[in-house]
Amino acid sequence: MKYYLIAGEASGDLHGSNLIKQLQFLDKGADIRCWGGDLMQLAGATLVKHYRDLAFMGFAEVVANLPTIFRNIRFCKKDILAWQPDVLVLIDYPGFNLRIAEWAKKQGIKVVYYISPQVWAWKENRVKKMKECIDKLLCILPFEQDYYKTKWNWEVDYVGHPLVEVIEESKVYGPWLMDKNIVALLPGSRKQEIAKKLPIMLGVASSFPGYKFIVGMAPGLTADFYQPFLSPYQNVSSVDNQTYPLLLSAKAALVTSGTATLETALFGVPEVVCYKGSEISYQIAKRLIKIKYISLVNLIMDKPVVRELIQDELTTANLVNELTELLNSQERKAALQADYTALKDLLSKGGHASAQAAKIIVGMIH
Repeated sequence: MKYYLIAGEASGDLHGSNLIKQLQFLDKGADIRCWGGDLMQLAGATLVKHYRDLAFMGFAEVVANLPTIFRNIRFCKKDILAWQPDVLVLIDYPGFNLRIAEWAKKQGIKVVYYISPQVWAWKENRVKKMKECIDKLLCILPFEQDYYKTKWNWEVDYVGHPLVEVIEESKVYGPWLMDKNIVALLPGSRKQEIAKKLPIMLGVASSFPGYKFIVGMAPGLTADFYQPFLSPYQNVSSVDNQTYPLLLSAKAALVTSGTATLETALFGVPEVVCYKGSEISYQIAKRLIKIKYISLVNLIMDKPVVRELIQDELTTANLVNELTELLNSQERKAALQADYTALKDLLSKGGHASAQAAKIIVGMIH
């Protein structure tokens, strides 16, 4: 069978590569063509376009690159039509992939969407169109299945979260640093958010002289960018492309909201979730985004498992108090580990996500 996969970011490349391996396991004659990255290519797919040519972040950058984006969409449609796949598998990346899904449905191509767009947070108006053009929606967060069924009368499949298998594979290598007193700092991936939050997060270092604070640098940013923030502190350093080994070694972590909060929890590391934006952006977000929590951990568990310090609450003093409790309170640590175990069980329901997704995709074709 012929499979055409589209991923537009590094995370999609990772999850797409694991999906490709499972498709090949179930379908020995699988012929896979993709938009993605090095990992999907290494897994055995023919790479048409690399995600580094697709990822435009922020409103201004998207507007500036609109001609390139539309050119990519036209090329993608032409390539799909020429190849005539048995199924089109779209992996996250909703701005691009939902356009392709709508077009592909009109061409009579079977469409599977793996990793649902987070429409429950905002842009709910997308769901009506999604129902019309997606044959199978595969969700990776447990509450999404009920959300689509209850609110939109749409039967979707929950396959578990693909990060579970990725992190389980990472754990086999054991701790990367032998020092037992490490606190990980994960301040985000964009310069603007790092500049806003990292100084506040680093402010705790002087209150814990017996600990080493290590900043996980974002892909694409150099040590030169971080150095001015780190230089005032004796017990602070940074690592590049070593986030998982860092979390394997950490006693606690201060983490910017996003996927990193979930990764930290799956490594079993006590964490404080940190968010602070410009006042205007924060007020706009409060009105647009309709969710109780900002961290995936709390959203999935539907309760405040990890402490979220948001906007004015994100101060060095509050971080010191939270970190002191995470490092010293046995009761807090035990409760947190129990919740982390329940979280992992929820996200592992039915086995590995990529294997579940591949089984559904192959089954749908046959």
